[in-house]
Amino acid sequence: MANLQSQPSLASTLPTNLPVTFMKEITSDFSVERILGQSVFGKVYQGVLPEGGRMIAVKRLAENAPVPSGITFETEVTNLMALKHQNIVELVHYCHESQKKVVQHNGRYVIVDVIESCLCYRYLPKGSLDNYLLYADTATSINWDIRFKIVKGICQGLHFLHKELVCGPLIHMNLVPNSIWLDDNWVPKIADFGLSRLFGKEQTRMYTVNVKGHNGYIAPEYLYRGEISTMSDIYSLGMIILEITTRERNYSASEDRSARQFVENIHQIWKTDEQIMYKYPSLDPNGLQQVKACVVIGLKCVEADRNKRPSIEDIVNKLNGRRVPIFDQV
Repeated sequence: MANLQSQPSLASTLPTNLPVTFMKEITSDFSVERILGQSVFGKVYQGVLPEGGRMIAVKRLAENAPVPSGITFETEVTNLMALKHQNIVELVHYCHESQKKVVQHNGRYVIVDVIESCLCYRYLPKGSLDNYLLYADTATSINWDIRFKIVKGICQGLHFLHKELVCGPLIHMNLVPNSIWLDDNWVPKIADFGLSRLFGKEQTRMYTVNVKGHNGYIAPEYLYRGEISTMSDIYSLGMIILEITTRERNYSASEDRSARQFVENIHQIWKTDEQIMYKYPSLDPNGLQQVKACVVIGLKCVEADRNKRPSIEDIVNKLNGRRVPIFDQV
């Protein structure tokens, strides 16, 4: 077996400056067959590098994405590439290039400059959490031990973004199941973690609240009053924890974008030990306590009043079995 330390890093195998032509080459011209997933900000493609066939995930930002130009974009991406954590997807490179494009305007064809922006991430073959959330009888079912491991990993990653950065908290603003990727050992890694910084918080908010596909994860104060804080992420995190734990899917309609009906349903059907054991009949006592803790955490995170939500430190402490007063009442 080859010595892993002797293998070149993924970043070192890529060209210094990634042109759009290279992005198109490794993704078969952004082929539909290469799409791995999609979010508010663009589509993710599987890229195959020409030397050695190594794979990479290429996020092609939406054409009208309001990213800063030139040095500002490059500086921000370079800063994001420096962020290393076991529960954060590794950002290894980027492409940011102006191209001429012919478009129709007022009945005439005109040539305009269009910025093509891509972010290159380490490829994770299991894909996103979205593929594994649901019911116990599906082929992609995962057991409680793995689910708890995923919950803890997501929380550790968000703790890193909210509490451990020298530059201050990085608010994700689009924390949803398809922005959580999984490695071969079911270690969750938060993706799209820097797009709020690249786009600016207000622009990121406009994208998020205007895309119906992400109904159900948007904090009420963020949706209706434009208030942005780490508590916006905590609300989204709570929804994800409830989905992972209960195996109930948060299908929220456009008139319930903060998923209050989903929250009420969880309150009703996950109250007692008997209800939990009905959903997880093979749980041992330790597993039962973990499920109960996750339901309590999730419900507290999705309080409509953001001042009643726990911090990410409170959440991590609760998951580690410590007593945290804010969770005594849900």
